[in-house]
Amino acid sequence: MQLTAEHDQLRRTVARFVDEDINPHVAEWEKAEQFPSHQVFKKMGDLGLLGVKYPEEDGGLGLDFSYAMVVAEELGRIDCGGVPMAMGVQTDMCTPALARFGSAELREEFLRPAIAGDAVGCIGVSEPSAGSDVANIRTTARRDGDDYVINGSKTWITNGMMADWCCLLCNTSEADGRHTNKSLIMVPMDAPGIEKHKIDKMGMNSSDTATLFFDDVCVPARNIVGQEGMGFQMQMMQFQEERLWAAANGLPSLDRMIDATIEYTRERETFGKKLIENQVIHFKLAELRTEVECLRALTWRAIEDYVNGKDVVKLASMAKLKGGRLSREISDSCLQYWGGMGYTRENIISQFYRDGRLWSIGGGADEIMLGIICKYEGTLPPRTQ
Repeated sequence: MQLTAEHDQLRRTVARFVDEDINPHVAEWEKAEQFPSHQVFKKMGDLGLLGVKYPEEDGGLGLDFSYAMVVAEELGRIDCGGVPMAMGVQTDMCTPALARFGSAELREEFLRPAIAGDAVGCIGVSEPSAGSDVANIRTTARRDGDDYVINGSKTWITNGMMADWCCLLCNTSEADGRHTNKSLIMVPMDAPGIEKHKIDKMGMNSSDTATLFFDDVCVPARNIVGQEGMGFQMQMMQFQEERLWAAANGLPSLDRMIDATIEYTRERETFGKKLIENQVIHFKLAELRTEVECLRALTWRAIEDYVNGKDVVKLASMAKLKGGRLSREISDSCLQYWGGMGYTRENIISQFYRDGRLWSIGGGADEIMLGIICKYEGTLPPRTQ
């Protein structure tokens, strides 16, 4: 995809924000297992970084999706995975359906504050018994006059502890079709009946992740996004932007691990020669760099197609699959070349080793991506009853 001077200008703005306002604090936030999302998002809102692709009438910049992906890619220069992931939830995971299908009233109440950085959002899809199998969710929203009454639970909710609102996927009818009985509903997180529990994770430490419980939570029926029963389809649409965001955002960390390992192996000596002089090492690093460039080409091809209105479900799934697997391969290979130093917590390879493992799980596991690709290839076996 051909990027313009405007793309480059936006990239420089994000780079300056990362260098001055984020990276100096990452070690502190990782140790605290929380970053100040409201303060950080407010700075992003003031810079226009939370609504790049959203209409100006909603407070956004009105630019196309490629500009949002430039932001996503540059945020990948942050020294951890948790902070950019929380940002990506705000910009490309919990807001796309709201922006596209939400009423003017809902956009004013929930989207505009999120774009301005005055509110933190989260997306409520996964449940204890339904992660990748989205159609199997059990949370219900029962119509009661002019309200919905919500009962159920959600888990693995990024920003869940700090969020001001949740875009919640739930069952709004008892219809037989698992794909036609679901709706997206905007839920204020200060509503009575919501209980939050923080999840302790192996990585992404600076990003809060919660299990949410809903006990007779009452919200106005007008808080439904679009039409009742269309929630599954809307969420599938949101997943495409989430998966493209993940691929674009992950690229810089892959390059950084290779760069850091080249530098380290040029300095480190064993048995009378530099590590980099071992053919097994410099050949492997060359192969890994080639794989990153292939992923970059795939990702930006998919982004360009998406901007042009094409169906990118297969390409986005491929980019998500390849990115997650490549992250695991690069972090594991590079950590091995660092030896004991790679096993220390403060090492950047160790950081991305822990954080990057989620890439193959969140937003649809590798196996789900493979199933989608096979469906588009026509290679799935016929379903048995």
